[in-house]
Amino acid sequence: MLEQILSLHPILQAGLATLFTWSVTAIGASLVYFFKHINKNLMDGMLGFAAGVMIAASFFSLIAPAISMAESLKFIPWLVVFIGFFFGGLLLFIGDKIYDIYEKKHPLKEGATSFKRVILLISSITLHNIPEGMAVGVAFGSVIYGLDGATLAAAWTLALGIGLQNFPEGTAVSMPLRREGMSRNQSFFLGQLSGVVEPIAGIVGALLVMKMRVLLPFLLSFAAGAMIYVVVEELIPESQTNKKKDLMALFTLIGFSVMMILDIALG
Repeated sequence: MLEQILSLHPILQAGLATLFTWSVTAIGASLVYFFKHINKNLMDGMLGFAAGVMIAASFFSLIAPAISMAESLKFIPWLVVFIGFFFGGLLLFIGDKIYDIYEKKHPLKEGATSFKRVILLISSITLHNIPEGMAVGVAFGSVIYGLDGATLAAAWTLALGIGLQNFPEGTAVSMPLRREGMSRNQSFFLGQLSGVVEPIAGIVGALLVMKMRVLLPFLLSFAAGAMIYVVVEELIPESQTNKKKDLMALFTLIGFSVMMILDIALG
């Protein structure tokens, strides 16, 4: 079976690899089914945990690789990361304001603010998964062009690392959605949906490997800015409404630590 997969065209392997990363996201999102009743302390804790995961992912999975890629492409690293990071956050800031204007003109029922939080959360994780999927696609596409250090083994190792990192990210979406009152099925569906973009981005990255290599540093840092905006604007403030603020902060540290260990250990 393994030999058959490795004998496939690298672009087909990119598709299979990113389907794997998406499936791990879905497994992480499925944890929402293991909680029968909504306990505020638990859900606030998961919100804090999600914030920690996203903070760690924004640096170890996005900003650090963006810096390395910018250096290898002979760009100015700090300028590339600044442009991507700032405009990633600015995009969600503008979207946030547009939603506020729309809400004033078309008042929604109770729970509208929660809906905005849901949209921001899904948007940031999805933006984060696009450049990750492209990174996997580029790794496989580079094999076709015979670029330095490009091997199928290295590409599959990258896919494995990103896939395992996606597990807590799937949970980081589905659990807060469940907290906002969505059903388990809805929370799971939207949680795994954030990872569906990876197979699409992976194929695009493999087909357009040369152009994607140039864009990846910007895309990675752009996604990081979007994630940090959501963490600061929504996740941490909401988790801190809990009476046990110190415990919620501890959950954020745990989420950061889990994602950091996965990123460093898996390279």
